[in-house]
Amino acid sequence: MADEKPDYRLLTGEDTHEFCVRVSKALADGYILYGSPSATFDPTTNRMLVAQAVVRPDVMRGA
Repeated sequence: MADEKPDYRLLTGEDTHEFCVRVSKALADGYILYGSPSATFDPTTNRMLVAQAVVRPDVMRGA
């Protein structure tokens, strides 16, 4: 079961190209966006932190 994709994933990280690639890869792997992205600024590190939830499509169908 370790190879099974989780129904829900919360992708988090710094707002960089790498984060966008991670979200894009999840979409290419069959996940769909769930809700709006979130962002916050951490003034102590001077970084923008972001999060995006993704789910498998069958979760949205109530499977």
